[in-house]
Amino acid sequence: MSIRVAVDAMGGDQAPAVVVEGAVRAARRAEGSFELLLFGPEALLQEELARNEATGAIRIVDAPEVIGMAEAPAAAVKTKQASSIHRGLGAHRQGLADAFVSAGNTGAVMAASLFILGRLPGVARPTLVGYYPSADSFSLVVDVGSNIDCKPEHLVQFAQMGALYAERILKRPDPTVGLLNIGEEPGKGNEQTKAAYTLLAQTPGLHFRGNIEGRDLLHHAADVIICDGFVGNVILKVGESVATALPVMLKREMARQGRTPAEQAVIEEVFRGVLRAFNYEEYGGAPLLGVDGHVIIGHGSSSARAVERMIEVAVEVARQDVARSIASALNA
Repeated sequence: MSIRVAVDAMGGDQAPAVVVEGAVRAARRAEGSFELLLFGPEALLQEELARNEATGAIRIVDAPEVIGMAEAPAAAVKTKQASSIHRGLGAHRQGLADAFVSAGNTGAVMAASLFILGRLPGVARPTLVGYYPSADSFSLVVDVGSNIDCKPEHLVQFAQMGALYAERILKRPDPTVGLLNIGEEPGKGNEQTKAAYTLLAQTPGLHFRGNIEGRDLLHHAADVIICDGFVGNVILKVGESVATALPVMLKREMARQGRTPAEQAVIEEVFRGVLRAFNYEEYGGAPLLGVDGHVIIGHGSSSARAVERMIEVAVEVARQDVARSIASALNA
């Protein structure tokens, strides 16, 4: 049986148009290797599929309610049980889909995932994983905002889940793990990071390389970078700002130097290639690790290309059955 992915067609700032477009693009590329279930108001999604001249294995599942991007997550999950998020995750829970993808209200997706799918055995805190570009590749940052206050043992579980994801999905054997801190020495940091350092160093199966500093992030200090969600979200947003701030600074400097239009065009083309690494659309969303299922959460401003990549990542995560691997690793 092919992989089936439930897609929240109403999730995101430009839904359902860009979500349906991305789904159609993914289905065309897949050539029947997986099936997509689009959750949202049936009549609206039929119009979007027709507009995109949809081909491939795409099926609509009616979900008349929509959870808005600004709605309170807990209340929306409880009151809107006919929403695209609720019904999509419900289909995943029932085994009708192998993964769930949404660029919608992040808090609502996380709350609904915990409520409908539940935690994997042994997982204290599910965690949201982000991607951080580096000079030669990219690192995984765990956590990027789902857990603001963390105990040291939570950080250890983040490391275990992140390392397994890096190995299974990113194909990085024996991935390195680093603890984000204010200094490299074991005794540096607050009480949380000092205790976490000791636990990480004692955890079997982890290739722990110790503390890493913020200045090391862009130099690929480790395959998996561990921190609490407060710190992780800050550094992730700083990384996102690079792609928007540096082009402005570049244009200003080229004008100051009096570069010709031809010179500027060449420089900008090279610079666009460099900044591609900071484009979140290429990474395929953030996996929510630790829930009893496969959930990929995208940026609210996701384009059709971003949705397409999210679906492709969800297919691979489901094919590798990452959730079962995490459960086995944590309960070995």
